[in-house]
Amino acid sequence: MSKKINHNRRYFLTTMLKTIAAAPLGMLSCTAQHATSATAKLPIEGDLPSLVGAIAWLNSQPLTVDELRGKVVLINFCTYTCINWLRQLPYVRAWAEKYQDQGLVVIGVHTPEFEFEKDIDNVHRALTEIRIDYPIAVDNDYAVWRAFENHYWPALYFIDTQGRIRHHHFGEGEYERSEQVIQQLLSESGTGRVGQEMVEVDARGFEAAADWNSLRSPENYLGYERTENFASPGRAELNKPHLYTAPAQLRLNQWALSGEWTIGRQAIVLNKPGGRIVYRFHARDLHLVMGPAEGTSVRFRVLIDGQPAVAARGLDVNERGEGTVTEQRLYQLVRQPKPISDRQFEIEFLDSGVEAFAFTFG
Repeated sequence: MSKKINHNRRYFLTTMLKTIAAAPLGMLSCTAQHATSATAKLPIEGDLPSLVGAIAWLNSQPLTVDELRGKVVLINFCTYTCINWLRQLPYVRAWAEKYQDQGLVVIGVHTPEFEFEKDIDNVHRALTEIRIDYPIAVDNDYAVWRAFENHYWPALYFIDTQGRIRHHHFGEGEYERSEQVIQQLLSESGTGRVGQEMVEVDARGFEAAADWNSLRSPENYLGYERTENFASPGRAELNKPHLYTAPAQLRLNQWALSGEWTIGRQAIVLNKPGGRIVYRFHARDLHLVMGPAEGTSVRFRVLIDGQPAVAARGLDVNERGEGTVTEQRLYQLVRQPKPISDRQFEIEFLDSGVEAFAFTFG
């Protein structure tokens, strides 16, 4: 494997322009933050930064640091197509519900990774569909992100009643430890007895935890800025239409195009019907962030090892191995039964105009 599987996603604010003409392409590196032990005293890591840089708020009037004083606050950095955040979400949602009457305020900070995630209508639709009713700060300008000096989706920051950051966690996992921190800060606040029971979640669909023991494929972007392992023969052309072919065989975690595509900085766009993306992967789940480039729907069919994805179909694929791209979001295309092995994924688009951004696995 050329890249470590991570439980979080890191965004570089500096430009990472690479040319895919000289594949392999640029990497997106991630690191994991290790939590302290459950009995450790919580340090003071700094003060809660200002939230005034948010351009809008959903589910709430704008909240300020002064208004939040006296409350235990959990800040959750997110972006709605991030699979790592979607798998963390059942816990954050459960904490918000369980502890709201004891003084916990959960605030999501939606900081977009892709341009379409800056569209507030897209954000509102996506968060409504996944049943988020706690306040969301829309951070399109990265003002709150920079104020926290944050670099990760998802990220959790735990703030006490005096407005001090007492703990943080980057990425998925360590949910028991995070809930213990919430309980400790609520106990310190003197708002009443806080039980030590942990929430239980029944995560399904996109929110189901990854099969980490079987996961051998890391997230990969398709735009030339951050992709790697592009395997179509010949020179890739940047920012202009080009006819690509896929090789007969791919190595694990290589991908290729077939048909006429335009490879851009953040995404690839199909110019004519019949284009395909082929990917060799090893994971239970395969997701693709994509959407219609011009607002129209795009039909597709999914093959696994050359056969229609039926037994291994994901949420967005019907019993014939087919589906339709109707909006800009994360699509689950494969959820395969065990045993998990190297598989050849292929998606063929029957209409032009699809825009594809990134593969994620689980």
